[in-house]
Order: sequence, then structure tokens, then C-alpha cells
Amino acid sequence: MSDVIKLLPDSVANQIAAGEVIQRPASVIKELVENAVDAQATSIQIILKDAGRTLIQVIDNGVGMSDTDARLAFERHSTSKIRQADDLFSLQTMGFRGEALASIAAISHIELRTCARGAQLGTKLLINASHCESQEPDVCPAGCNFMIKDLFFNVPARRKFLKSNQVELSNIIKEFEKLALVNYNLNFTVTHNGNLLYKLTGGTLKQRIIALFGHNVDQQLIPLNVDTSLVKISGFIGKPESARKRNAMQYFFVNGRYMRHPYFHKAVLSCYNELIPDDSQPKYFLVLDVDPETIDVNIHPTKTEIKFENELPIWQIISAAVKETLGRFSVVPSIDFDKEGAPEIPSFSIPHTSKAPEIAIDKNYNPFKHHSGTHGGGCNPSSHHESLPNWEELYKNFEKSKQEGLDELSELPLTHETHETPAAEKKVVQVDNEVQGVMQFANRYLLTITQDGMLILDQHRAHLAVLYERLMRQIDGMDVVSQRVLFPEIMHLSVAQNVVFEEIEPELEKAGFALSRLSGGDWSINSVPPGLDNVDIIELLNEVITSVSGVNLKDKVFEKIALTIASKAAISYGRQLNEQEMKTLISDWRNLSNTKYTPTGKLIANLLTIDQVTKMF
Repeated sequence: MSDVIKLLPDSVANQIAAGEVIQRPASVIKELVENAVDAQATSIQIILKDAGRTLIQVIDNGVGMSDTDARLAFERHSTSKIRQADDLFSLQTMGFRGEALASIAAISHIELRTCARGAQLGTKLLINASHCESQEPDVCPAGCNFMIKDLFFNVPARRKFLKSNQVELSNIIKEFEKLALVNYNLNFTVTHNGNLLYKLTGGTLKQRIIALFGHNVDQQLIPLNVDTSLVKISGFIGKPESARKRNAMQYFFVNGRYMRHPYFHKAVLSCYNELIPDDSQPKYFLVLDVDPETIDVNIHPTKTEIKFENELPIWQIISAAVKETLGRFSVVPSIDFDKEGAPEIPSFSIPHTSKAPEIAIDKNYNPFKHHSGTHGGGCNPSSHHESLPNWEELYKNFEKSKQEGLDELSELPLTHETHETPAAEKKVVQVDNEVQGVMQFANRYLLTITQDGMLILDQHRAHLAVLYERLMRQIDGMDVVSQRVLFPEIMHLSVAQNVVFEEIEPELEKAGFALSRLSGGDWSINSVPPGLDNVDIIELLNEVITSVSGVNLKDKVFEKIALTIASKAAISYGRQLNEQEMKTLISDWRNLSNTKYTPTGKLIANLLTIDQVTKMF
């Protein structure tokens, strides 16, 4: 038998490693920015073209590298961060694996210009798919200037699975937000296709939050600060009224590193029980400082999953800190009694007994026995037998009569003719397919009678389907209807939101919105689709942005926009409808192409047939 196990070439091994570390352009930015932070940079510039497909350039003013270090940095498992295995348990840097640059070099063209601080001359390095093509002296400022070109050029399968530029840029911005938040003391600049997206100056955490997410976030945050022997926690939590249904701002950082921790997330979420709706999520920006020896970051190549040695105690500290902060800022309702000047209420006492009072129970008492003259008194079993001496016989006769009646009823033919109510006696009838009568049940369902039985309609789902189908008729630019607002509203968007909004604006115009771009991330809302009179338009558009974020615009984005608008504008549960509103809704519902289910597959209507009603009895 011939040997079948062989060593993989370095080029193949590097591409395999790149698949774990570099998943998309956002991964490249994460690794290069973290390297710049480790290099003591105070200013970092990011330049993008085509959402990172064509170019990712990261420039920093860190310590730089010598010509030898620059060449060696692209070899696998080469790092300046650790020297031995024990160093993994006392990490003070973002990187330590020595895989990031090697992985990036395996799937792109790289040009690096770097100069060590204090050196007279730097170096220029060109690498193509892990192969070093040239290295020569170069005059450049201290720090590093990485240019990553044509990402995944030699891995067409990976490049094919990249999403649209809008989606990839959205992912880049999300990754950048994490980096900018944890490194709030550094200066950042981000440009995309020549357009300035961010220009951030170093400051406090709160200043960085406002710079990234807008000034309206300022009034939604409550500061949190607690210092214990196990962990120091600082940052901000959101007020309950600022909770979101989707994509809430939720960030955990530990020792200067972003992390995902579902267990700690539950600690925060549990503090908001009964303060926010079940389907909403609170905001939080929490920074944890712990002894590096008590955490393990070497779990996943992305280094976002971290194991804590003191996980349970820290969970309890987080929970207590959030509860205390909510209470201290009077977010949790409380009752404060002002005793000064209040009238004095005489006190009284209840004699203390060593045991609970005994309750006498008469085991012979029968509640079905008639008794008179015992109101307010005790029960005398003998008095019941005296007033109804033959009650057992009476009960047997009653059971016999009931069974005979059931036998007679079962012999009747169960047909529509037998149980059909005459048309003249019906409370609800149909004439020429027009609803003549309808009633609302529990402010949630509409009930009406048809020839086949009772029709039960979910008012919210029916209206959602009607609005959705109405909007979908406008997808080809036909039958576009809009309603001009009396006073245009101004919507303020963050950079991440604005990137998505610019892409979907043409689709929103098809839906009936008229929007005009103002300065920065501000938009004027001039017209809206009809039927949104009682809807917060700005909140609606924010939900639309959230629903399409991370979605390829080629993949039915208009359907997602239409569904979000319809869901937000549909008649809510608990709303009482008048007779005309109910008739109109049922009439519109009957004209739908699919009257059975909503676009998401939920049941709209059900028919309770005459046979089903008969079986109930």
C-alpha cells in the first residue's frame, strides 16, 4: 500500500489558516488596527476602495519596524508579543498568535512601507500571495503603512461569497465601531472611495459614543462605575425607554479588547425585567478590567470569545452594579413617603401567637345538600337530611333524565339544513360580496358569518398583508402613491445607518417616500406613503435600516422594506375599530392574492364550520 499522507505546501496551509482568521474585509481591518494599537500608535488612518475589495490601507504612527522585522512579520507564527507558553496567561496586547499578517499575505497583494522610530531610513516590501517579490530601502515617516490590494484574488470561491459593497462596508463599520470604542483615546480617520466617513479625536468613552452614534444617545445613557477586588467595571447602561427591538448597542470590553459573552449579557438583561418589553434589548457599553491571569483569550482565532476564571462572581457583580445604577438614577419606580408634617396614624398591634389559628373542617359537609336557616352559622349535617330526605333518589332521577335527553339529541340529523339559521334571523349577512355586519372580539379578532360558518380574522395580520401587497404593487414604479407632509421631518443618521440608507433610498421612493439629502447624515422627509398617519416616520425608517442591514441588496430588498413598513403601520392589537373600519379591512383582505397567510407565513384567517360547531355540542 502506497503512502497517502503528505505535508501541505506552505501556500496551501497559509490559505487554510487565512480562512479561519480572515473572513471578509472587516477582518483585515480588525487585525491591522489591533497591530497598530499594539505598536503604540496614537493616530490611525483607514482608507478603503470598493468596501475593501480593491484596497484596504491602514496607516499608523506607531513604533514601526526594522527591515528584518518587516520581512519576518509575514511568516507564520512570527510575533513580538509572546516568547513562551506562559505568556498566554498574562497578555497585555491585542495580538499574539502571529497568524494575521501571514494569512492576509496568502490571499492578497501587499505593499508595506515602514520605518522604526529614530531610524533614518525605512523599508518598502512587496508581497504577492505569500511570495516576497521585492524589498528595498525607502524614505517614509515612522510607523507602518499597509496597503492590502485585491483581497481573495487567488481564492475565487471566497471572493464570490463576499456580499455587495453596501453589506461589506456595513460590516467594516460595525467592526470599526468596536475598535474605536475600546480605543477611545486614539485618533481615527476613515475614508471610503474618497468620502470621509469618520474623523474622531481622542477623548473619553462618552465622547466617543456620541461621536459614533449621535448626540441623541447622550440623554439615553446612565454612567456605571464599580471597583472590586475581582473586577473593575465602568461605562454606561441605557435607560429602559431607549431599549430597541433589534440591533441594540451592546458592547462588552475586557482589558482593552472587545468580547462576546452571552452569560454576562444575561446578567445585564435580567436587571431590566419588567422595565422593558420582552422583545426589546437595552443598550450598554461596559468596560471590564481584570487580572490578565484570570482570563483566557486563546479560545478562538478572532479572540472575541473569552473564558473567565471567576465567571460566576463577576456575573453577580455585573448584575448588582446594573441594578444599583438603575435604582440610584431613579429609573426603577419607587415610593418615597415624606413623614415630616404628616398626620400621626395611631398604631395597633395584633396579639402574637406561637402557632397559626386552627380551622375546623367538617368532613361530613356536602355542598350539594340544601340547608336553610344556617346563614352565617355553622353547618349541621343532620339538618340537610331532614330538609331533603330523598336527595340521593332525586339525583339519580336527574342523571337518568339527562341521559335520555342526550340520546334523543344524538338521533337528530346533523345537517346544514337542520342547524342553518334562517337568513332573515342572521345578525350578519353578505350581499353582493359586501360585508353587511361584523363584530370585534377582544380588540384583536374580527368575526363575521358566511354561508360556510363563522370567519375569524386576525386584524393586525390582515392589515399587514393588505399594506404589504399594496406596497409590492409599486415595485416596478407603477401606481406610486405618496402623501406630502405639512412640516417635513429631519432625520439624523449615524455613519453606519447612512451607508445603508443611501443604498435603499431609490427603493424607499418606490414605496412612496420623498427624501432629500441635507448636510452630513441628515435627511428631510417630505412625503410618505398613505396610511402612516399615526406612525412615527423616523422610528419606522430606522427599523427599515435595521431590517436591511447586512442583507445583499440584490436579494429582494424591496420586499424587506415593504414588510417592515407594513408591520409598523398595521393595525395594532388592542385597538378598537368602528364598524366602517372593520368592513373596509375585511373587504380589502378579500381582494388579496393570498388571504390565508401573511408574507411571513403566519395564519391570517380561520373558518369555524357549522360541522365543527355542532361537534362542540
